[in-house]
Amino acid sequence: VLNSSQRNTLEKAVLAARRASEQGAVNALKAFAVHHHEPYAHMSGEDRALRNHLRSKARLLGDHTTKDGGHTINKLAYELAYEYWHRMLFARFLEANDLLIHPEHQMAVSLEECEELAAEEEHEDKWVAAAYYASKMLPAIFRQDDPLMEIKFATEDRIKLEQILESIGDEIYKADDSLGWVYQYWQSEAKESINAS
Repeated sequence: VLNSSQRNTLEKAVLAARRASEQGAVNALKAFAVHHHEPYAHMSGEDRALRNHLRSKARLLGDHTTKDGGHTINKLAYELAYEYWHRMLFARFLEANDLLIHPEHQMAVSLEECEELAAEEEHEDKWVAAAYYASKMLPAIFRQDDPLMEIKFATEDRIKLEQILESIGDEIYKADDSLGWVYQYWQSEAKESINAS
């Protein structure tokens, strides 16, 4: 169980991650022209199809088309930020507890090993590889069919999240109550804002 000092460390990390992840999500969606009135000229047919899926998902979440043909992306960005950060965080939790299992070899792997395997197995990076392995055990958390999971953060945005993950000690990842605190801290600023209003 986490002590008060560890909870403070985790809270600071999660709050920083939420801010960084939300900014990264906005940047990633704008790179796909989800907010724009038309696709960017350089976008491939595959990118345009993904953009359409993302705009449909945005409408399902409550975003809407604007008068000029653009699209609001606030709710979609929140959803992407949540999914992207938690995919990384859960992979790190699994690794710390020797539960990140390679589906073919049935052995626990580290994220460093995921980085090596990613190149061999044609995954984009270690996080995509880790999410793929974890999806075989936890398909409800690591969903491979969600169009949001096809979006990649810019390198600088991903690195910010990796640095936050590294700031959390192994003892926190191994505590029984950490994941419960993670969700509570992720929601805390929004909860405070709602209560204040």
